[in-house]
Amino acid sequence: MTERSSVAELAGVLRKEVDRYSPGERLPSSRALVERFRVSPVTVSRALAQLAAEGVVVTRPGAGAYRAEPGGPATPAPGDTSWQEVALSAQAAAGPVPRSVDASGVLVTLAEPPPGVIEFNGGYLHPSLQPERALAAALARAGRRPGAWNRPPTDGLPELRTWFARQIAGPGGEGGPSGADVLITAGGQSALTTALRALAPPGAPVLVESPTYPGMLAVARAAGQRPVPVPVDADGLRPELLAAALRATGARVLVCQPLFQNPTGAVLARERRREVLRIAREAGAFVVEDDFARSLAHEDAGALPPPLAADDPDGVVVHLRSLTKITSPSLRVGALAARGPVLERLRAIHVVDQFFVPRPLQEAALELVGSPAWPRHLRAVAAALRPRRDHLAAELRRQVPALAQAAAPRGGFHLWVRCPEGTDEAALTGAALRAGVAVTPGRPYFCAEPPAVHLRLGFAATAGTAEITEGVRRLRTACAEALPHGAGGGEPAPA
Repeated sequence: MTERSSVAELAGVLRKEVDRYSPGERLPSSRALVERFRVSPVTVSRALAQLAAEGVVVTRPGAGAYRAEPGGPATPAPGDTSWQEVALSAQAAAGPVPRSVDASGVLVTLAEPPPGVIEFNGGYLHPSLQPERALAAALARAGRRPGAWNRPPTDGLPELRTWFARQIAGPGGEGGPSGADVLITAGGQSALTTALRALAPPGAPVLVESPTYPGMLAVARAAGQRPVPVPVDADGLRPELLAAALRATGARVLVCQPLFQNPTGAVLARERRREVLRIAREAGAFVVEDDFARSLAHEDAGALPPPLAADDPDGVVVHLRSLTKITSPSLRVGALAARGPVLERLRAIHVVDQFFVPRPLQEAALELVGSPAWPRHLRAVAAALRPRRDHLAAELRRQVPALAQAAAPRGGFHLWVRCPEGTDEAALTGAALRAGVAVTPGRPYFCAEPPAVHLRLGFAATAGTAEITEGVRRLRTACAEALPHGAGGGEPAPA
């Protein structure tokens, strides 16, 4: 049982038992609850905090928890907030234009599913794959460094910037950025937000891969920009369609993920890499290279192509990457790398938005990547992701063959599957959740009309192959309910 499910279960039991007490009467002590339910003090504390947030109990530091008085303060009548619809609209010559920020595609991978639900929608490593001991040790060492809690340089710690520059440049390192070309950011999402705000004004077109990461589409739309799709295939972004999109729109920014693209898993083919850079350079456009998955290569990935930024003397590429995906959701440390005048604009927006990334996090990141535990962790993750990937692919073929799979990627967290024609995406994802497995719908990955219904099925957030088997069994149940008649099928998994 996970800590999260234990908290929910204990809160449910205590919620029912509170009625036995009079208003203002003290509940059993935390120690008594720990002994009675055989849970940790942290579980008890979080369960009581949840009940306090609901107004069921009142906690008093040093005195315990008490049943809340009935009624409580009167709920004020709701005010009239309709005026905000006008205030939150972008002003245009023809009048107010609705301007909304849609975070639904991001929240799918951030929201915690209900207890007992298997996470095929997770966007981070399962806790068993995270380097928790190494992170704890790195944070402890970082906290003892002289000046660890002082204000850091706004661009980031020089040693950490140099480390990121070496990772981007690769083994040769001659054509890549230097530490002076790197800014430390609060993770990859922050870096992406800074890059798009720096490179394109509101109303400007921004070329994006189709399909692509919903968080990037949300960033562009929140900045008032217009995402324009450029389709990808098994070899990544299609250069001829990129050239056509640049001519048609006059765009000056392309955002792409050349390595293990999210969600397709495609790797930009060798012959296309130079072509993409040539087309962008001739059009006077920047290429924002989101290198989010370089540390997520699987054991069978082989030699990886270098980043586009590794050989870019003309400053076409603005490169970003992060430590978050390969470590923990809470180690929000990433980097932006660029050359030329654009670096100053990136720096200015970064400082205005964030001031700086907290120094203890930077120090901890530096301790982690410089420790012997770091290469061991990278090898362990690569070895763990491959069997999860293969097992998920095999179980889908066996249990739900109606979901057509693209070639299994050799890096990243997920498989991209196509549903039969006529599938109702909302009905399928809802049926899956009722069956006890959370999946990611494909619609948010397209900025225009999608060519078909897809699902993104992750394997990195699962506990292992046994959980994957059970997750696919639950998905098969959902498909039997929600797929078009006759589209399901496959060998049933043993209970």
